[in-house]
Amino acid sequence: MNITEMPKDPAQRWEWIKYQLRIHGCSPAELARQLGITDRAIRAVKHAPYPRIERAIAKKLGVFPMQLWPERWSNDDTPLRQRPNRAESLQRSTDKDNRYSPVSHRIASAEV
Repeated sequence: MNITEMPKDPAQRWEWIKYQLRIHGCSPAELARQLGITDRAIRAVKHAPYPRIERAIAKKLGVFPMQLWPERWSNDDTPLRQRPNRAESLQRSTDKDNRYSPVSHRIASAEV
């Protein structure tokens, strides 16, 4: 497989990836069955990053995911996340409104 022939346009690239899968004896639907997912999940890779599926496709083609989706993967074979550490950042932003927060933001109770 000549990776340099891969189109830069994401829509054309997806068609090229499907073609390469068929050359390697596997359709996207067959790969979905092997992974235990729906063929719709395989097609979703065209529009959104799914590292597990991207790794499986790349493995089937004998390349690294970074070669197929350079905009989604770093050079050290880790996915570039669109929302890294999202849970942690959400927690920090809600701390001020949390009753367990050490920062007091309520009126102190009056002594009677």
